[in-house]
Formats: sequence, structure tokens, C-alpha cells
Amino acid sequence: MSEGGVLGQNKRRKLFLSHLLHPQTVSVVQTRADSQGLTVEVGDVLRADFSSRDVAGVLVQYPDTEGTVTDFSVMVEHAHENGTLVCFATDLLALTVLRPPSEFDADVAVGSSQRFGVPLGYGGPHAGFFACRQSLVRLMPGRMIGVTSSSWQSPIAGVCKNVVLTYVTVFYTILTDFYNPNQWFVHTGVRECGNTVNNAMFFDTVKISPSMDQGEIQHRARQKQINLRLFLDGTVGVSLDETVSEQDVEDLLWIFGSRSSLSEEGSGEEGGTAQGYYIEVASFARASICALRHS
Repeated sequence: MSEGGVLGQNKRRKLFLSHLLHPQTVSVVQTRADSQGLTVEVGDVLRADFSSRDVAGVLVQYPDTEGTVTDFSVMVEHAHENGTLVCFATDLLALTVLRPPSEFDADVAVGSSQRFGVPLGYGGPHAGFFACRQSLVRLMPGRMIGVTSSSWQSPIAGVCKNVVLTYVTVFYTILTDFYNPNQWFVHTGVRECGNTVNNAMFFDTVKISPSMDQGEIQHRARQKQINLRLFLDGTVGVSLDETVSEQDVEDLLWIFGSRSSLSEEGSGEEGGTAQGYYIEVASFARASICALRHS
């Protein structure tokens, strides 16, 4: 949908994708682009040169597939100067504490609310969201802003499914306390035993260069029945959400060779609220973060 809006706006035939998009996102966009005869380039958006004015739109991940939170302000400004639109594929939960795409002057924002209490369901159904600046509203698909000319059964059935899923996500958001320091405990714990965390800024996912062989990390993870993301360069990805328990954190620290316990990790000056402070003091922390927290 965002792809169609971008093409309708500037008539160009080339798309630029961040190399730090989720792999499945790149695959979907490339498949769609091939069917429409579009050119797709994948690379580092922070180093991209749009001065040739042949790029219709840019798609970035925020936070990216490795968990890093990046300030795209300069890139967005450079793209707009050359008539290129920018789309953010976002994590809705991360946006409760991070600056929303609109504050980067993004043109389009897309994502899914699946992580708000909706089962994976082998790919769906999930309630997605799609937003754009006012000037692009009339380029959105007719089913979203207009009247469909097809039979009423199919559109209504689809709308009802999404309404129910939206209710699930809303109630889950109300009833769940997402704020927890587990990400910070893992971040500090794995570093103290010789591993390197590659993310300068993160939300709930970190990419780790382990001090031991990746195969040994995988072997230890299997013993604890924990799924980790194994990158081809030997690094390891770890994601933690609100379902992660203290025992899970203890197991993760053991997997990466830590001999300290969770209680020891949380007893220092950076324990407890450090990760929340870490985000709040960043230049791209959400300004309305206090209003989004539970009382």
C-alpha cells in the first residue's frame, strides 16, 4: 500500500530499501516490485545519495532488524530535498517510548500490532496499521478511505476480523505493564563476561558478538530451550518482551558465559530503571513518554 502511494506521488520507478530491514520485509517488497517492473536497491540508507532524483521512496526499519534505534532525521531531510518519500516500518510497542516517525517528518508509517496479545497464527490474521501525511491521504487504497463496489460480505468480514483484533490489542495494552529492566540486565550481564553488544541504542533487541564460538552458544541455548537469532557473521541476536521471566534472564546470562546471578546484575547503580533512563535521555526519546506509562 505504501509502495503504491509513493509511486503515485512522484512517478519514479526505483525503491531504496534499508539493508537493516527484516529479511521477510525485503522479500515481500522485492516480490511486489518485480511484478510491477520496479527497480529495488538494498543498502545503507544513511549513506545513500538521492541527488540523482530517481528514487521514488525509501523504506527503513525503526528499530532495525538488529535492534538498533537510529536517528534518521538527516537522512529524511536529504531524501525530501530530492523529492524522495520516506516510509518507516515500525514496532508499535517501541513507539511508546521512542520518537514517532512523524517527528522525523516521515511520509508513511506501517506496522503490526501482533505483539499486543495476538497469537502468531502462522502469519495472521493480525491488526496492522498504516498512516501517512495529510497530503498523501487521497493516494491510500479505496477500501480504506472510500466506498467499495464489490459485494458487502467480503469487506465487512475483513473489517470485523480487524476490529476484534484491535480490541484485543487495546485491552492487552491497558492490562499489561510493558516496562521492565530485563533488557538492561542482559545488556550489562553479557558485557561483563567478555561479550560485545553491538547496539549503541536499543529497545528490546540486542546483537551480541559472543566471546565463545557461536556453535557453543547455540548448544547452550538448546539446553535451556531458548531460541536465538544466529547471524552469518557469527553474532547472536536476543529479543526480550514482557513475557520474559527472571529465570529466562538467568538462563540467557548462563548461555553467554556469565557466572553472576540476576540479583547481582540488578544490585549496581545501573539496576532497575537504568534502561528506561537510557532511552529517556536520548535525543530521540518520545516527548510524551510520561503520559504513556501506567500510574
